[in-house]
Amino acid sequence: MTETRQDQAAQLAELKEQLPAKMGIEVVEWDRDRLVGTMPVAGNRQPYGLLHGGASAVLAETLGSIAAAMHAADHGRIAMGVELSCTHHRGVVAGVVTGVATPLHVGRTLSSFEVVVTDEAGKRVCTARLTCAIRETTGAKTT
Repeated sequence: MTETRQDQAAQLAELKEQLPAKMGIEVVEWDRDRLVGTMPVAGNRQPYGLLHGGASAVLAETLGSIAAAMHAADHGRIAMGVELSCTHHRGVVAGVVTGVATPLHVGRTLSSFEVVVTDEAGKRVCTARLTCAIRETTGAKTT
């Protein structure tokens, strides 16, 4: 693992006290071409017992933002989500959903990622697109 990847792994570990950890989100795989994470349905349901659409959005933004941040870090920059669009295709009542973030465009000032969320049967639950602004780091930590 390079120094940059070690730094990125440490940043992922810092998420344990933030929203992703409270939702049960775990990053399980990452490389330059995709980032994969999981989230339990239990604890993330809406009143009708289905996975909350907002929970799918949190999973999508988390994975897309981490992927964008990893690309930005290679150039000493940071990534901040500026637009998220989600289409919810089907309901899920139990189990674990998996999100896969893949880059659509990785640029100097903007990066966009598609995040596909599927259920345990591999059926598409949600399709999301996240655009992140890529900026110079100010050195401030906001955890």
